[in-house]
Amino acid sequence: MRTETKVKLEKLERWFKEQSGSIVAFSGGIDSSLLLFLARKWQGREAAIGVISDSESLKRKDLKLAHDFSKLFDIHLEVIETRELEDERYNQNPLDRCYFCKDHLYTDLQKISDKYPGFPVLNGTNVDDHGDYRPGMKAATEYQVLSPLADCGITKEEIREISRYFELPNWNKPASPCLSSRIPYTHSITRKKLVEIEQAEDLLNSFGFEDVRVRHYGDHGKVEVRKEDLPKLMDIRESVVDKIRDIGFPEVVIDEEGLVSGKMNRVLKTVKK
Repeated sequence: MRTETKVKLEKLERWFKEQSGSIVAFSGGIDSSLLLFLARKWQGREAAIGVISDSESLKRKDLKLAHDFSKLFDIHLEVIETRELEDERYNQNPLDRCYFCKDHLYTDLQKISDKYPGFPVLNGTNVDDHGDYRPGMKAATEYQVLSPLADCGITKEEIREISRYFELPNWNKPASPCLSSRIPYTHSITRKKLVEIEQAEDLLNSFGFEDVRVRHYGDHGKVEVRKEDLPKLMDIRESVVDKIRDIGFPEVVIDEEGLVSGKMNRVLKTVKK
């Protein structure tokens, strides 16, 4: 581990040891996985509580990963069920959709907080997240949710470095944002669309494409894989497209730009002009 990273990790350890305990908003992703692992390591099982929301926008794979991760490291995991899809402020998919998602999450987390008084709620926000459009951060501020990774200056690259050092099984797991992020802003979010997106991405995974997105435009789906994987996808394009159509997409387009995280946010630059 690099010296700079080690210094930040020691700062994070001091941060945790100053708390009576913690409630980590856990998604199964690498950021919150590391945060929860370190809480368990430094605070003990009874003081480090992981909480995951069994939401319709969470991939079933990620829910299973969260359970497996918690079992592997003897972590106390609680599961809540958020119902943001029933909220029109969320399912109409406005530009600040993420705010309403986090508003539901942090409201429902209050029930867990009541069980563990004095334990702050933590999220996996890191320094690099502040460079992207993330309206969910506003909700975190309103609910006094803390972000120790960001507070200790830890970047995404350093999260992976630390996770690899501790041999976490998902240290190199590709980013897996919520399924709703695959739907363009102002296009309504429905359970049917979320299921179709998940099935299409699982299908691509089964063909050996690890990092993928299937964007849902209603009348068609747009497939993104890493730029270096495009030649392989083009070789089996017909088979892949037919199978994704069978899932429920009327038409399927291959995005020849390749996968770009946060691509849906490009529209925000136009809107803000």
